[in-house]
Amino acid sequence: MDNLPYILAIESSCDDTSAAVMHGNKVLSNEVASQEVHTAYGGVVPELASRAHQQNIVPVVDHALKVANIEPSQLNAIAFTNGPGLMGSLLVGTSFAKSISMSLNIPLIPVHHMHAHILAHLIEDAHDEPIDFPFLCLTVSGGHTQLVKVDGPKDMQILGETIDDAVGEAFDKAAKIIGLPYPGGPHVDRLAKVGDPKFMEFGRPQVDGYNFSFSGMKTSFLYALQKRVKENPDFVENHKADICASYQRALLDVLFKKLEKAIKDTGIKHVAIAGGVSANSGLRERLTSLGYRKNIRTYIPPFQYTTDNAAMIGIAGYYNFLAGDSADLSISASAKVKF
Repeated sequence: MDNLPYILAIESSCDDTSAAVMHGNKVLSNEVASQEVHTAYGGVVPELASRAHQQNIVPVVDHALKVANIEPSQLNAIAFTNGPGLMGSLLVGTSFAKSISMSLNIPLIPVHHMHAHILAHLIEDAHDEPIDFPFLCLTVSGGHTQLVKVDGPKDMQILGETIDDAVGEAFDKAAKIIGLPYPGGPHVDRLAKVGDPKFMEFGRPQVDGYNFSFSGMKTSFLYALQKRVKENPDFVENHKADICASYQRALLDVLFKKLEKAIKDTGIKHVAIAGGVSANSGLRERLTSLGYRKNIRTYIPPFQYTTDNAAMIGIAGYYNFLAGDSADLSISASAKVKF
């Protein structure tokens, strides 16, 4: 155990400032500071996000080290998100990581944000039994929707992805239309639990292969409600739970149609979900049901590893460290990084 590296990880890709300390694949601390300032605007304001990161990063890192009971001199490397994400937010984490790397003279390890979401399944306490390779991972968040074939920690292939909007954005946009607070996805999920999923029908896009499309579904949602509101001005207020249940069912139908096609085509019997939307209870129940129906192993991440957090950056950084993948101080953050 003593031969395993201590890695400080930093995540600042959007509006959560997070720092974690890893000992190998074990999480010693995973601290997150969320930003409430965006609620009033109904979405993340990039400039406000980067300012909040500047305020939060020092206390969050300090707290992560104290919780882990680790001195900076004990660290073997520092991992950080260098993309994709909001450029201003990424720059704060990148600059801070560079500073620590230089001051302690330890390796600087860049991490791809979407790789990290998937590799969260390899954290020691993520599952009772380690996940087996290869596995399919449906990665769903506010900014991304991807179906990935994972052959190893450093061997991943995108089978399909959204050609326009992410499913998380589709949840949040619908929530805003019917007057739910930001972020809307959790509120839609909460109401969907007590609504009728067959109350309304919404259009479902037909996209070739394993790719997804959610832009048209948002339009379908808006037009369907506008038609009903013309007939009854109180329609939305009287049927919010049913609307949410119906829309959530439509979005999940699209996701699972492609996931089931990939399972059939590849023959892979291990399937995982990752990303912020993987906290959705309907998605979790649907995946569990699919596992029983198709006789496949399913892997659902603990809630603390679904949203943006530094532990997932740390586990990805750990495997990059083992592979000798580090960067010099000339590396910069990038809003878009090739998968």
